[in-house]
Amino acid sequence: MTSNTSPFTITRALRGNFFDIGGIIKTPAEIEANARYLEDGMMFLDGGKIVWLGSREEGEKTLMELSYPVPLDDYRDKLLVPGFIDTHIHYPQTEMIGAYGEQLLEWLNNYTFPTEAQYHDIDYANKMSKFFVDQLLNNGTTTALVFGTVHPQSVDALFTVAAALNMRLIAGKVMMDQNAPDSVLETPEESERDTRTLIDRWHNHKRLSYALTPRFVPTSSPELLAKVRQIRQEHPDIYLQTHLCENVDEISWVKSLYPEHQGYLDVYHDYGLTGSRCVFAHCIHLHDAEWDCLHDTDSSIAFCPTSNLFLGSGLFDINTSWQKQVRLGMGTDVGAGTSFSMLQTLGEAYKVGQLQKYRLSAFEAFYHATLGGARALHLDDKIGNFEAGKEADIVVLDPSATALQQLRTGNCKTLAEKLFVLMTLGDDRNIFRTLVDGKVVYQRPD
Repeated sequence: MTSNTSPFTITRALRGNFFDIGGIIKTPAEIEANARYLEDGMMFLDGGKIVWLGSREEGEKTLMELSYPVPLDDYRDKLLVPGFIDTHIHYPQTEMIGAYGEQLLEWLNNYTFPTEAQYHDIDYANKMSKFFVDQLLNNGTTTALVFGTVHPQSVDALFTVAAALNMRLIAGKVMMDQNAPDSVLETPEESERDTRTLIDRWHNHKRLSYALTPRFVPTSSPELLAKVRQIRQEHPDIYLQTHLCENVDEISWVKSLYPEHQGYLDVYHDYGLTGSRCVFAHCIHLHDAEWDCLHDTDSSIAFCPTSNLFLGSGLFDINTSWQKQVRLGMGTDVGAGTSFSMLQTLGEAYKVGQLQKYRLSAFEAFYHATLGGARALHLDDKIGNFEAGKEADIVVLDPSATALQQLRTGNCKTLAEKLFVLMTLGDDRNIFRTLVDGKVVYQRPD
C-alpha cells in the first residue's frame, strides 16, 4: 500500500489492541471461533469509514510511504472495540432513573407518565436531549434505538443533537391514545399527523432513521394500531419499536383489552407490526408460538437485564433465543434500567444467565453489544465490527481504569478473562475515548 497504489485515502491512523467479532453467527459456539484480536495493531480511517486493519509494522510502513501526513492516535495500552449498540432506551426517563419501589404498571403511572409530560416544552427537550446523548457517548454507546415522548418536539430535539454529531440514531415519538393521563395522550389522527411530519423531516437524514413507536398494546386502541400499520406499509424501510411480554400483569391486561387475539404478540402481528426492523423489548414471558412468530417474521428482541431485575419482571431466556434463531440485541432500558453503561448491562446479563444455568461467555456478551445488536437492527452491513467499509464508530477502553481492575486484570491469562473482568467490574470509567463517524466525541477527563 503506497501513495501510488493504495485504493483509499487515509485521514487518520489508530494504534492499539483491537477486538471484534466477524462472520455470520448462528450458535454461541461460533462466536469465539469468529472472535478477532489484534495485539498492537493499526487501523486506517478515511473520514468516517474504516479502510484497513492490520499489523503495526505494515501500517507504519504504509504511513512512511505516503506523500501526505496522517495524524496517528496511539492507544497501545488500550483495547479498541466497535461502538456499543443499545437496542432499547427511553431518553425522557433519564432524570427518573432509579425510581424506587414499583413494578411495571405502577412505575409507569407514578413516575414515567408525569416525567414524560414535561417534554411538551421544546427548551426542556433540547436540554435533556443534550444530556442524554452525552451520557450515551460517555458510556461508549454510538448507536441507539430510542423512545421519545408523545410530543413530536421531543424527537425533533433528540435528532437535532444526534445530527450535529453525524451519529447513527434511530428514534420515534411515542404513540398512545388510551389508558394514560391526558397530558401524554393524543388522538389516532394527531398521532398519524405528527408521526408523518417527523418521518418526512428526519428519516434517512444523515445517519438517522425513524422508528414507529406505539408504547405497548394497553395504550394503543385498534384505531391507533391501524394507523401504525398504514404508515409502516407506506414506508417499508422504517423501524418499529415497542414492548412485549415484560410483566405478567401487563399480559393479563392485554388479554382483557384484546380478548379475540390468541396472545400479546398476536395483537401486533394481526396489525402487520412484526417483521424485519421490528424490535420488541423484554420478551420475558413468551409462549412457544410467540417465539416461532418472532423467528418466522424475522423480528428482533432487545434484552434488558438491568430493567428486568429492577422492576422484578423476570428473567429473559437467552438459550431459547438461540434455539429459535431470533435476532437479539442488548438494551439498557434507561430509566427502568439502572445504568447507561453497556459494560454494566452485560454484567447483569451474565447474572440473569447464571440464574437459569446459562453460562454467558464474555465473547458472547460483547457480540450481543456489537455485531449482534447491529444484526438486530439490520445494520450489520454498516456497523458492529471492524471490517473494511464499515462506519468508524469505535470505543477505546481502558481495562485498568481503577486500582481493583488493574490488580484483577494483571492476574488474567487470556483475552476472555480480561473481557469478563471488564463486563463485571467495568463502567463509564473504562471509556477512554468514544469515536463517532471517525471523530473523537468523548474524551475521559484526566
